[in-house]
Amino acid sequence: MDAVHGYGVSTVEYLQTHYRGAQSWFLFISFAADLRNTFFVFFPVWFHLCESVGIKLVWTAVIGDWLNLVFKWILFGERPYWWVHETSFYSNSSVPHIEQFPVTCETGPGSPSGHAMGSAGVYYVMVTSLLAILIKKQGHSGKNWCVRGALWAVFWGVQVCVCLSRVFLAAHFPHQVIAGVITGMIVAEAFSRVKWIYSASLKRYLHTTLFLLTFALGFYLLLRALGVDLLWTLEKAKRWCVRAEWVHMDTTPFASLLRNLGTLFGLGLGLHSPLYTESKPGRSAPFRLGCIIASLLLLHLFDSFKPPTHTEALFYLLSFCKSAAVPLATVGIIPYCLSGALSAHSKKLL
Repeated sequence: MDAVHGYGVSTVEYLQTHYRGAQSWFLFISFAADLRNTFFVFFPVWFHLCESVGIKLVWTAVIGDWLNLVFKWILFGERPYWWVHETSFYSNSSVPHIEQFPVTCETGPGSPSGHAMGSAGVYYVMVTSLLAILIKKQGHSGKNWCVRGALWAVFWGVQVCVCLSRVFLAAHFPHQVIAGVITGMIVAEAFSRVKWIYSASLKRYLHTTLFLLTFALGFYLLLRALGVDLLWTLEKAKRWCVRAEWVHMDTTPFASLLRNLGTLFGLGLGLHSPLYTESKPGRSAPFRLGCIIASLLLLHLFDSFKPPTHTEALFYLLSFCKSAAVPLATVGIIPYCLSGALSAHSKKLL
């Protein structure tokens, strides 16, 4: 693997040398491809436009990121920003200089890329859903083939940008982002064939959340019992990151696990809450638009709350609760409050 990693470091160095002027663009792409934007932006929009797509987005993102965590624990992927300092590959030559950025120093293993896998899965769901809606309304016409080509061009354009961004930032090797795109598309395609997620009971949401949590914890404890330290990357991140404040606790494997499980459980709570049931009938287009705007504004404010990191257990607990509140507010609380406000206004007019 040293030859593959060496080629990857050369690619990082090439991009940082020849495309330094695109640094801001690559940083933005890396930020935009974070799964946080799926839950705080894409999900509220899609859920109020087409609930089934919103539900599929969450399931694809959560299960995809959970699989990404398991793959990372199995594959023990290095990251360029620490590998270049520890390898003996450059024993007979000078070690390449690669720069680090505020989002470089992620603390988990590197393979496959979580950003690439999440982006591929989420955009695959959105593109295929748009195409399905288009074909349903207009059938297979010549114009639709143009739209189909444009949407897939956008999809692949986004994936190329995300892959280049993660490599430029020295967070991943090229083979890791390619693996992420492929696995993300496979997960999304699998969920396009799963129908029970749209009618899953609250008990099933709870059982799924508990299964994913216990499997991950059990797998972690099993490997630890076998002498495998699954947190080996945290020490490397702290050692080789050029600035200590760039090592963020919210990039640890368990932080992402609890965020995603909180989101899935919160979706189940929202879909089976009385608030959702009472506000669902008669949702007009203006009402849906109002829900989208209110959700985006409220979730933007809500995202400014950052759980304290001084106590690890408290951080994980608050991360789970914060993530659960996002779909709960989007699905149940905001539509219920907006529906109540509109009803009160109508009564006043009468």
